[in-house]
Amino acid sequence: MEKLENENEFKQACLDYHKGLVHGKYEVIPNKPMDGQKDLSLAYSPGVAYPCLEIEKDPSTSFYLTNRANSVGLFTNGTSVLGYGDIGVLAAKPVMEGKVVIMKLLGDLDSLDIGVDTKDPDEFVNALALLEPSFGAFNLEDIKGPECFYIEEELQKRVGIPVMHSGQHSSSCVITAALINACEVNGKKLEDLKIAVSGAGASGISIAKLLPEFGVKQEHILVCDSKGVIYKGREENMNKYKESIAVETEARTLEQIVDGADAFIGLSFANLLTPEMLKTMAKDPIVFALANPTPEIDPALARETREDIIIATGRSDYPNQILDAMIFPFFFRGALDVGAKSFNLEMKKAAVQAVAKVARMEVPQQVKDAYSNQDMEFGKDYILPTPFDHRLLMEVSFAVAKAAHDSGNTFKPFEDWDHYKEKLDKRVEEKRVYIEEQVEEAKLRYKNIYKQIRPDATEITQ
Repeated sequence: MEKLENENEFKQACLDYHKGLVHGKYEVIPNKPMDGQKDLSLAYSPGVAYPCLEIEKDPSTSFYLTNRANSVGLFTNGTSVLGYGDIGVLAAKPVMEGKVVIMKLLGDLDSLDIGVDTKDPDEFVNALALLEPSFGAFNLEDIKGPECFYIEEELQKRVGIPVMHSGQHSSSCVITAALINACEVNGKKLEDLKIAVSGAGASGISIAKLLPEFGVKQEHILVCDSKGVIYKGREENMNKYKESIAVETEARTLEQIVDGADAFIGLSFANLLTPEMLKTMAKDPIVFALANPTPEIDPALARETREDIIIATGRSDYPNQILDAMIFPFFFRGALDVGAKSFNLEMKKAAVQAVAKVARMEVPQQVKDAYSNQDMEFGKDYILPTPFDHRLLMEVSFAVAKAAHDSGNTFKPFEDWDHYKEKLDKRVEEKRVYIEEQVEEAKLRYKNIYKQIRPDATEITQ
């Protein structure tokens, strides 16, 4: 994509992209032939009666006589959308549609985005629980904390399929993988790190709870919310989830916990980390400025301030993009393939290690081509793979599936791992070809649509 001349033009291009002549970002298409009377009789009346009766006798057959084993329901109430907060369930829909597309293109999973127009956690849980027969797994998105924790916990109690809140699990897993590799690059040890976390929403609390599983000392993880540092004994603006990550400390401000820190993880607001604060961090600092769309500190400014920095953001136009898309499609793929009951700690740890591993492997040329052949060699500017690295489908899905099985978190034994690898490998190759074809078709289609909408505008596709 060419750089557009200014922010207003980019904004208009984004709106035109979503509007187009075909609105939104996805459509539903059949995966079986429907060419005439015979196909119609198999797909609908009278033939559809046979699978209906089989499922009545044994409901578990719905996982192979329907699309449940490949179907993920994406749900939101729009109370925590990007960095904008509670902007409403309708305003969350563009994000949700993007998730649907990513699920299909990267994980070969069929999804539907569903907005649930309620802020009552129990009402939300009840609505989703009633929809369990339609899906093989649930993905919760853009729900504010602490309600998101309660909703996930209560919903998992009510249903027999895996439930994930992306803000908690996908984000914390990819951040942890990035931190592991950043330490590998600059020679720091996880157990020695002092970490400042800005933001105590779903992602902030989850990362503070996951990092100790990889050796980071809990007392070395200091989290700051809008009221200051979360410490033991604090009374203002606390809940049981914040209590679980509170530590003994005299620090009360973000400036104080950044001073001397080895790593800063920003999950909060734009431009919050100043150059002056960055200068106080330890040698070879690691900064993950993940506020969207504007990070806590501009990467160019950060590098100008500290030459020894490793910096990552959530944006694709800077090196080291930390994006949950390199976790969640493959997490669901592995879980559904082996019939996982839930998403447990063992599966999350396996996903983290798999993502970190892929970043250290030599990058295939087709992946480089998708990113304008930019240099992709493990180091300060490449601590994570791109979401379009097709090896993630193999490595992460397999690792998650194996961890689910080995931890006893599946409904039935799964023994033929060699065959599963072959299936994933075939899926990887099919998806590589499919994505290349779809990208080319979308480019052509988008160009044509864009020209019809704004014939005098700057062209933004190659």
